[in-house]
Amino acid sequence: QVQLVESGGGLVQAGGSLRLSCAASGLTFSRYAMGWFRQAPGKEREFVGAISWYTTYADSVKGRFTISRDDAKNTVYLQMNSLKPEDTAVYYCAATGGELSIAGNRYNYWGQGTQVTVSS
Repeated sequence: QVQLVESGGGLVQAGGSLRLSCAASGLTFSRYAMGWFRQAPGKEREFVGAISWYTTYADSVKGRFTISRDDAKNTVYLQMNSLKPEDTAVYYCAATGGELSIAGNRYNYWGQGTQVTVSS
């Protein structure tokens, strides 16, 4: 049974930083591309970034967010710096056995999400 468990969310002031973690189990982690997505209230889910052997980011977070992975720990991270109120959302990690993708429907497994709130 595949499980993805996010942690590290919380309340932070604008300009601050948070690091999200996503611990995976039940899959051969190194073979999966991992993505981060977010969904703000009343908005559609949107792509944040993803990592396989390379990384890619949404324009809205490029230069502020960094994704990394530790295959020995079956964990992917999302380092978020210079946070803005518009970054407020529930953040989800997801895993795909296919190619890295910005499309959520390409991902096979999803975590339960972690709330990030950025106050102005």
